[in-house]
Amino acid sequence: MSEMRLREEICRYGRSLFERGLTPGSSGNISLRLDDGGWLVTPTNASLGFLDPARISRLDEGGRLVSGDKPTKEIPLHSALYETRGSARAIVHLHSTHAVALTMLPEIDPRAVLPPMTPYYLMRAGETALVPYYRPGDPAVADAIRGLAGKYSSVLLANHGPVVGGESLEAAVFATEELEETAKLYLLLRNLNPRYLTPAQVEDLVKTFGLELPSHQNREDHDHG
Repeated sequence: MSEMRLREEICRYGRSLFERGLTPGSSGNISLRLDDGGWLVTPTNASLGFLDPARISRLDEGGRLVSGDKPTKEIPLHSALYETRGSARAIVHLHSTHAVALTMLPEIDPRAVLPPMTPYYLMRAGETALVPYYRPGDPAVADAIRGLAGKYSSVLLANHGPVVGGESLEAAVFATEELEETAKLYLLLRNLNPRYLTPAQVEDLVKTFGLELPSHQNREDHDHG
């Protein structure tokens, strides 16, 4: 796909996310890795609902601005996820309401923010890690993401929002949407003793669809240790 088509894809998906209220105002950002090692990334203070393809920031492999507007200040978190998650070709970061709410609950396990509620959550987003609060744009968030060692394609930033990588922009968007809807389900069912997927059902999904879940990777590492 040409770079112009990729720019248009960013605008199309950004508008879709904005129009459905998944990231308000000028919040959220999207990036795409290019074949030459550079990136396309949405500009700082830009609404995802009103992006101009020609003004999207073009960065070189070292993260330096080549053309377009000044890029989002969240470059460090995108860079860290690309660096550690080799399969990621696109990253979506939103301030979606239910996912942000989830990060504020006291019972959340930072290694698996959500229980196995639906098959499509596991198939699209996998398991989700939670990293502590950092102010927006703080370079220290990159170290927190690097500390996850690329095991997670979906990460929640405490009191801030999701950061999700995918093998394509479509995959990253779909995974982010699935994460948001599963967070909504969790909040709706909280304290109601819902029935989650059983370990056997999760194992069936892992084997059938070749899922790489951190909890299963850890178990395999232990088994072969």
